[in-house]
Amino acid sequence: MTALAVRGLNVDLGGRRVLHDVELTVEAGDFMGLIGPNGAGKTTLLRAVLGLVRPASGSIRVEGEPVGRVRQRVGYVPQRHEFAWDFPISVADAVLSGRVRRMGWLRRAGVADYRAAGAALARVGMTELADRPVGQLSGGQRQRVLVARALALRPRVLLLDEPFTGLDVPTQELLTDLFGALAGEGRAVLMTTHDLTAAVHSCGRLCLVNRTVVATGKPDELRDAEPWRAAFGIRAGSPLLAALGVN
Repeated sequence: MTALAVRGLNVDLGGRRVLHDVELTVEAGDFMGLIGPNGAGKTTLLRAVLGLVRPASGSIRVEGEPVGRVRQRVGYVPQRHEFAWDFPISVADAVLSGRVRRMGWLRRAGVADYRAAGAALARVGMTELADRPVGQLSGGQRQRVLVARALALRPRVLLLDEPFTGLDVPTQELLTDLFGALAGEGRAVLMTTHDLTAAVHSCGRLCLVNRTVVATGKPDELRDAEPWRAAFGIRAGSPLLAALGVN
């Protein structure tokens, strides 16, 4: 099943077109790396799916329905600096806040909400820290809280914006295994990352972006240098191509 379908998407910011004619399909069970240079529009694309950016034209559908009708099926892990870590809230409450789109802003959490938050905490190995203030967490623990917060929604599509930035290797490996497992369970996982080597080795599919989709495919299908050169604006013989095993 197609989990996320983006068709003819154009996005303008500040009077300038930052994404044009984006065509992207993410199937259920995909773990896709969304990669490109700084300013390529990767985060803007995620924000368009979330409804935080209004497209100039085009359509976004989740499991065949307009995303505006089924926003609760989409989970989002923002970059760590976007969360207010100095807010006086516990780990458990931070994760529970991920249920707001299902609960509604004025409803109190019910049994199902607490169970979903507890299951999400367990999934990232943070149950024992549930009562700790979020401001006392390490960088890796904070990232796991953000992932749990997104998983508490029980999304069908999970969007990750640079989830590995500033993390130690064990935490990166833990999260990579988790994202792969979620895809294996039939969820669609779309992740932006600057760690190209890790993306090539851990993601089942890649999407090269530079204001539009340059190429998509399995890592083994993207061994030709040309799409990488087009996406990153690099010259033939660049060390980046060699590091990626591209020729």
